Amino acid sequence: MAWADAIIFRAARACAPAANDPVIREKVHHIHLVQRAFLHLWTRSPFALPEASEFSDLAALEKWAREYHAELHSFVEAIGDRALDEVVPIPWAEEILKQMGVASPAPVTLGTTMLQVAMHSGYHRGQVNLRLRELGSTPPLTDFIAWHWMGKPEPAWAT
Repeated sequence: MAWADAIIFRAARACAPAANDPVIREKVHHIHLVQRAFLHLWTRSPFALPEASEFSDLAALEKWAREYHAELHSFVEAIGDRALDEVVPIPWAEEILKQMGVASPAPVTLGTTMLQVAMHSGYHRGQVNLRLRELGSTPPLTDFIAWHWMGKPEPAWAT
């Protein structure tokens, strides 16, 4: 995820209209808001999630994303494989399921929620790529398999 997130920021920096585009900004913020929300659940730490308006520009959002990925890496390194089977209560699940007409959520595990975060991020990266194309840019390839083919490179964040 860090590699793909860094690529999206790099593509947005290379597309001048993206710098002030509200769609890009909202989608990028949403990706990282959800990533952080789940990390807070997994670490059982209090939620203090900023609004998109609290970031002055895409560079500030990128800094926040980069910090998240460092925290996530530390978390993943500290847990064992058995932790992936632990049930993770999600406080907002009932609210979402009510909208779908489902009474109560089935339990989900840490492993399932981690997969959800990766899939959710990929979905919204696709929306950012669509917007970059609409703004006249060529969207970057962020596919998981491409990362493997390339030898699992480290993310190329802004310096």
